[in-house]
Amino acid sequence: MISCKEASRLASIQMERPLGLSERLQFRLHLAICTGCRRAEKQFQFMRQAMGAWMSQKD
Repeated sequence: MISCKEASRLASIQMERPLGLSERLQFRLHLAICTGCRRAEKQFQFMRQAMGAWMSQKD
C-alpha cells in the first residue's frame, strides 16, 4: 500500500500525464480507503479547472 505522500504525488502527476498501470492501480486502491487523499485529488482537479478557466479569460 502506498503512503498518503505518494498518493498526493500521483494525484499531482496525473494532472500532467497519464499514470502507468501500476501507478494507477496503487493510487486507486489507496483512494478506496483514504478519504483525505480523495479530497486532495478533488482539490487538484478543481485547481486545474479553475486555472484553465482563468487562463482562457486572459486571452
